[in-house]
Order: sequence, then C-alpha cells, then structure tokens
Amino acid sequence: MLEANSFFTNMVDELVDFSEYDPELAEGLKWIDCEAQKRGITFYEMVFHVLHRHDVDSKAKDWLANRN
Repeated sequence: MLEANSFFTNMVDELVDFSEYDPELAEGLKWIDCEAQKRGITFYEMVFHVLHRHDVDSKAKDWLANRN
C-alpha cells in the first residue's frame, strides 16, 4: 500500500511541477487546493476525490449509453 501511495503522491507532484507550463492545469490545481482547505483535507486527498468522481461519472455515462 505504501508503494501505491508513493506512486500517487509522486504523480501529483509531477502534475504540480508541470503546471508551471500549463496555465489551465495551474488554475485547476489552485481550485483543488482551495476546495481541500475548505473541506479540511489534504491537497492529495482532494486530488484523489476529484479523480475518483471523474472515474465514477465516466463509467456512469458509458453505462447509460450502452445499457440497451
């Protein structure tokens, strides 16, 4: 489990580094940071919530489109 956490935090750290060159990504990460502070959770937890929500929504859309 520790290895998975390390992979995730490294991936997020790389996104933060890359955001220096991508203004849209930087804006999104700033929003995530503000939301995390409002909710009293870490930045990494909020990134996980956002990614999880996106995955769930995508799977739901696929299911609706292909249920017949």
